[in-house]
Amino acid sequence: MINFDDKRNFYRMMLNSEVVITIIDDEANSQITATCRDLSATGMAIEVEQPIAMSTHVKIKLDSSSEQVQSLDMRGKVVRTDEECEGCYLVGIAIEELD
Repeated sequence: MINFDDKRNFYRMMLNSEVVITIIDDEANSQITATCRDLSATGMAIEVEQPIAMSTHVKIKLDSSSEQVQSLDMRGKVVRTDEECEGCYLVGIAIEELD
């Protein structure tokens, strides 16, 4: 059974889904592909090969694997970047807007 001692306001769904991240702070609006590890109503954790700077604003596209569930388009801000191992970074994003 899952231990709910975590003091979060929203439950996190564990995922292993591909997402497309558009970095909207740079002039090129560069895109990277990442893996979404978990998602809640207010944030998400993604796994990337290169770090993303704190406070960077991003757009996130999470496609649905089902026709009955709509894809998610979000805007958010990077609030955490942790290096897990060489070439693997876990980036925390606070969701600011759902499109």
